[in-house]
Amino acid sequence: MIRIQTTAISVLVTTALMLSACGGGSGIGSAGNVTPTEPSAKNQSAPAASAPTEISIMTTFYSPEPPDENNSIIKEIEKRTNTKLKVSWLSPNNYNEKMNVTLASGDMPDLMLISDPFAPVIRRAAAQGAFWDVTSMYKNFPKLNDFPKEAWEFTKMEDGKNYGIPRVRPVDGGGFPYIRKDWLDKLGLPVPQTMDEMYTAWKAFTNNDPDGNGKADTFGFAANVETNGMGALGWVESVFNQTNGDWKVVDGKLTNINVLQGTRDALVYLNNAYKDKLIPEDFAILKPSQSRDMVKAGKAGMYTDTPEGAWEPTAELRKTDPKADMLPLTAINGFTYKDSGFFGMYAVNKKVPEAKLKTILAFLDYGASDEAWDLVSYGLKDVHYTEKDGNKVFTEKGTKELVTQGAFKQLFYKNDKYQRAIRNGMADDYLERNKKIIDERSKISKPNISVGLYSETALTAGSELSKKIQDIKTKVIFNKEPIGAWDEFVKKLQTDADFQKMSKEMNDSYQKRSAK
Repeated sequence: MIRIQTTAISVLVTTALMLSACGGGSGIGSAGNVTPTEPSAKNQSAPAASAPTEISIMTTFYSPEPPDENNSIIKEIEKRTNTKLKVSWLSPNNYNEKMNVTLASGDMPDLMLISDPFAPVIRRAAAQGAFWDVTSMYKNFPKLNDFPKEAWEFTKMEDGKNYGIPRVRPVDGGGFPYIRKDWLDKLGLPVPQTMDEMYTAWKAFTNNDPDGNGKADTFGFAANVETNGMGALGWVESVFNQTNGDWKVVDGKLTNINVLQGTRDALVYLNNAYKDKLIPEDFAILKPSQSRDMVKAGKAGMYTDTPEGAWEPTAELRKTDPKADMLPLTAINGFTYKDSGFFGMYAVNKKVPEAKLKTILAFLDYGASDEAWDLVSYGLKDVHYTEKDGNKVFTEKGTKELVTQGAFKQLFYKNDKYQRAIRNGMADDYLERNKKIIDERSKISKPNISVGLYSETALTAGSELSKKIQDIKTKVIFNKEPIGAWDEFVKKLQTDADFQKMSKEMNDSYQKRSAK
């Protein structure tokens, strides 16, 4: 049985569809209308007896397993929203690949998660009319309209229109390193504030037997990279460059970080970590889920995630080590990220009739409500949980079905500053610490100024260029190429016609936006 504090209800962390555990509730009609219990759109109403609207959805999940079609939470969602859902839950390990295949096939579902709204394939699809323009519609739906302004502004395409509904997230409390605080305490080390202190911690985690089993079977950081980006190691570049994203303003102009000294310093740092065996030898082929598994197994002292995400390995480790504690870091070298207010977006197939579009918008609007959040977080009273002494306690059914909340909360999300502070079952002291960390981050966090900027060259050549850049980076870290090879690559990169053109276009877009 899992104990859940009722004081945490209003501050849960990942995405959500919430429907009240009590009887009754709102229903979405076939034309996207909602009964007065929880209005989703202005001046709309519909008969409660209207036939359920069928909605096909493609999305991902961050839970041990996705919900099946018989999951009672799904059934309750369908009941309360008057819908019939057909959801394809796809692993995050290959979601982008399958998303691209789906777009290329032309057989797109009604509603599809777009992990990167500005990927070339998405830019082209939007320009070719694959998605509904919702710019003039979302303001009629109060919960959607209440999303951070940044989320709507930064998901606009070059033509200034919104072709999707942001998968809303708080602007602070995003992915950043977390570290084994209990290992630091055991080894007499402070919480790292600088990259030098970080390296010292990694070295101690690798060489000083922090788990006390007498074996050399632990390492500092559960690193992994992607084919076109630094993956879980991206924060290292960000810290050395003191910037969020791939571009930094230098002398009034956007400069790609790959030509900056900070990126070179990051590669030297990570190459040393590899040679000292502080990161996995096979980091170049590890998937994010495999890296997380290493942390949960007590084999690594650090990874990256949201503050609430750091609770998952903590909870797992405490099954055998009650003192285990993954501490989300506030900042390193005085740097931490500010997010854009979204984590991808949901696009609606342009082939969907306008009446059904409104239904889908109402569905997503309802999914951002307190009521919907409560359902996916706790389920139904006396079915998924019982109340005892002011606490919610999962039943056996709740324990089984609510393990999928990491899936439901990728589809719907409640807009709340502390959403990334709490996860079900989290200890009160952990929650309060997370909230303080988010407050502290908000004082110094830096936004990604390049989000939403447009470069035509990036559409045509950016992906291949990113792969080439990451290939040489991985080889340098992996000790297959010397740092001198990176220096030579950067010289050639600066004279590359596509790179120069992309830089000019990014600067033009930046100046255009700055002038508004």
